[in-house]
Amino acid sequence: MAAESSDRAEPRRHHGHEEAHAAANREIVRRLKSAEGHIRGITRMVEDEAYCIDVLKQLKAVRAALDRAGELALETHLATCVTDGLRSDDELERARVIREIVDVFQANAKR
Repeated sequence: MAAESSDRAEPRRHHGHEEAHAAANREIVRRLKSAEGHIRGITRMVEDEAYCIDVLKQLKAVRAALDRAGELALETHLATCVTDGLRSDDELERARVIREIVDVFQANAKR
């Protein structure tokens, strides 16, 4: 049973876009693992009582890396899933895709 919200139990599949998603996912995972290692380093900095400004600079760098991973995910989604959804003959599917994107941008605007 797949729900219509983004927190559905079953993920939507990337019909016809598996290769694009796989390539993007590899890059996203690479960036996330890099950020994960960076965060461990920042944790050590805090534990070692590093200078506050140095910690803040490193936190900013991690946020930028996470933002870039999110941008890659969004870019891939727009180029594949959203494009397909907007080309759909199903009016409800087109409306769902538009609502999904509006929700993403509204959530990002609140950050």
